[in-house]
Amino acid sequence: MLASLKGLLLTMRTTFRRPVTAQYPKEHLPIQPRYMGFPALTWDDKVGEPYCTACMVCVRNCPTQCMKATMKDNPLYKEGKSPRRKIVDTFEINLNRCILCGICVEVCNFDAIVMSYEHELSTYRRDGRRVHLQQLLEMGKRYQALTGWRPEAEIK
Repeated sequence: MLASLKGLLLTMRTTFRRPVTAQYPKEHLPIQPRYMGFPALTWDDKVGEPYCTACMVCVRNCPTQCMKATMKDNPLYKEGKSPRRKIVDTFEINLNRCILCGICVEVCNFDAIVMSYEHELSTYRRDGRRVHLQQLLEMGKRYQALTGWRPEAEIK
């Protein structure tokens, strides 16, 4: 009898609570600050170029080998406007293979890659989630604007 009353009391308490669900296409729950979405490349506004130098550390450490990158000589370095000798020429991530582990962010020496808040990137094509340099930079710029992100070197 006492157990039945406890169960009834619990039901009554939860009956008048606000629902925590959202009607998905129209409503979205807020994204938590610790959420790790897909990787994105960051942009250096002071110089006007990506932080990435295509050093390949993230590519070598990725457990699924879902990244590809190439580098080129940085023309702004020759002019004395940039501290980076090399700069990324092409960068591609196959988001279908990415397991969102964050290893690429941890091993990056230049704070050039972050785990963004991007998560709704589905397509109907099997190879439709290959994201190239421009798309990665756009994702990174959105993340930087949303969070006020700055590299660790500037914070210290």
